[in-house]
Amino acid sequence: MLTAQAAFVDHLVEVVRSESVDVVVVAGDVYDRALPSVDVVQLLDDTLCRLAATGAHLVLSSGNHDSAVRLGFGSRLLESARVHVRADVRRCAEPIVLDDEHGPVAIYPLPYLEPSLAAPLLSGVAAVSHQGVLQAAADAVRADLATRARGTRSVLAAHAFVVGGLASDSERDISVGGVAAVPASVFDGLDYVALGHLHGRQQVRPEVRYSGSPLAYSFSEHTHTKGSWLVTLDASGLAGVEGVDAPVPRGLALLRGELDTLLTDPALAGDEGAWCQVTVTDAQRPADAMQRLRARFPHTVELRFDPQGAELSNHLAVARRVAAGDDVAVCCDFLQHTRGRVANDSERAWLEQSVGAVRIAEMEASGVAVLRARALAELQQQSAPVEAGEPVQLAFEVAG
Repeated sequence: MLTAQAAFVDHLVEVVRSESVDVVVVAGDVYDRALPSVDVVQLLDDTLCRLAATGAHLVLSSGNHDSAVRLGFGSRLLESARVHVRADVRRCAEPIVLDDEHGPVAIYPLPYLEPSLAAPLLSGVAAVSHQGVLQAAADAVRADLATRARGTRSVLAAHAFVVGGLASDSERDISVGGVAAVPASVFDGLDYVALGHLHGRQQVRPEVRYSGSPLAYSFSEHTHTKGSWLVTLDASGLAGVEGVDAPVPRGLALLRGELDTLLTDPALAGDEGAWCQVTVTDAQRPADAMQRLRARFPHTVELRFDPQGAELSNHLAVARRVAAGDDVAVCCDFLQHTRGRVANDSERAWLEQSVGAVRIAEMEASGVAVLRARALAELQQQSAPVEAGEPVQLAFEVAG
């Protein structure tokens, strides 16, 4: 998705220039992983240089995907170039103070506050929880703000799951003891709060908003409108917020139906260039489904099967075969359950060969010799049919 990310950067730089933006705030995540790839780091470097060249200040804080130490390297040096990177919990109440025609604006970028790690570094933490550490950090911000000139406006950036926000499948779980969300009331008294973490651009309160991710990172985001918020402050505080939509290099499509219909339906022509999640509903699982789909929808990245009208396998028969240790039969039952048809002779032979090879490898690795075929045949002839639930005793020849 690097090309799509670069396209968003082009859009962002153009918006900053055309709207004469004073400050660009990124409330984490800056990266999508603690160890980003080299080309992603290069893209960020190019982005920061281009945005700084517009004359705007850049404020970036770390999210739960970022490595705070790596992202924060050289942060004090970067401040001389109007690039402010905050990843140190101990600097939560240390604002970036800028001035406009109405006076000072204090911007407080909070890094992601992992409760167990942040609590020892913050004072006044009532509980080692997301709400506890964020409340303590916000209290420290308000205490610092109270010492500043009257009329100083405040902007806080935080990376958290705030009550009222709508999540997607893309966010990494940050719950502690089953609780991840914090109330929006922890931000009371601040003029504007820029939130990171949730991928959907949304409003929690008029002054508390998520910008969302610039691109979709899962199909659960197919209804999102990606972009950013253009925030205006005047002498009294928040004057207005306007949504700025981002370009969509490739859309998302959720397709469902029988394979032949999906491959021929003219109504789906508009989805041929989209990232596709496809659910095939044939009663029998079609062969080479992914390859056939990609012939028409080349950007299919997820394939699901939901057979309609297929008869389910006899679960009791499967349970008896599992108890009897008939691995090949279990595999054949699984194929029938998922495809709606029995395994043919060549498939059964392949499964027998594969299961046998696995058994031999496991026994050789454990030091147990393989039972001779003749001895096993004799054992089977001597043994009466075993009813379900009866104990079975097996003899093994142990190596050595």
